[in-house]
Amino acid sequence: MTIRRGVATLALWAAIPGISGAIELQRATIDAWNTYVQAEDARMTGRLADGKPFLWIDEAPDRAARLRRGEVIVAPLVGNGTMAAPGGLIHDWIGAVFIPNGSIAGLLAAVHDYRNYRDIYKPVVVDARPLGCSSDEQEFSMTWQRHVIFINAAMEAQYRAHDYTVDDSRGYNVTDAVRIQEIENFGHASQRLLPPGTGNGLMWRLHSIARYQERDGGLYLELEVTALTRDVPASLRWMVNPIMNHLSVNSLTATLRQTRDAGRATTLQAKAGR
Repeated sequence: MTIRRGVATLALWAAIPGISGAIELQRATIDAWNTYVQAEDARMTGRLADGKPFLWIDEAPDRAARLRRGEVIVAPLVGNGTMAAPGGLIHDWIGAVFIPNGSIAGLLAAVHDYRNYRDIYKPVVVDARPLGCSSDEQEFSMTWQRHVIFINAAMEAQYRAHDYTVDDSRGYNVTDAVRIQEIENFGHASQRLLPPGTGNGLMWRLHSIARYQERDGGLYLELEVTALTRDVPASLRWMVNPIMNHLSVNSLTATLRQTRDAGRATTLQAKAGR
């Protein structure tokens, strides 16, 4: 479920002059990313404590009602959605949706159907396949691409995901892209995978946390997505940040809608087969 958010940033980096160009991921950038993700995972663990809201939507009185009316809510989790790191940028957003009559089983059946991702998340995902899955751990690969202006930007990534059960009505998933590689000249005979941490710095790291809870006649799903990319020259930030935020909102909204539709369809199929 991290797909379109990553592609949005990738597309932006590829489309704006002055940002493209070979760059290499630095140790200081990785260290800043690891520190940020550790704090994010600690906040997730804190949501399991008694008296703490498990869902982000419960931190404001009107969010759940808006979701039940069919809205998709998306908001930044850090500043305006982007935070500077040594040699890079950390992007952090959250979104939520409600699946009427949805269930955890139906949602997990949909998001674990990696071979069907090219249909669920089309046209961004061009290929996906499982690499090794158990009842609560999954490894899978995915190739995604997007045409922006005259650029055909693409990435291949390998992911590791883990499902956690809190109780009968609540659970969450943590997913990391353990390897991300740019695809140079995608779609041409000369296409090739660049080594991880090299290329244009379009996307270096991805980390996501999905939380879900059955209640109110359906399933609430919320998704935190964090990404690490190359930095933007200070002279371009006034132009880049508004575009990046717009792309982030649209992309996360689309991902949640597509996941909602897939989860609803899977739940209906399961009920019909009883």
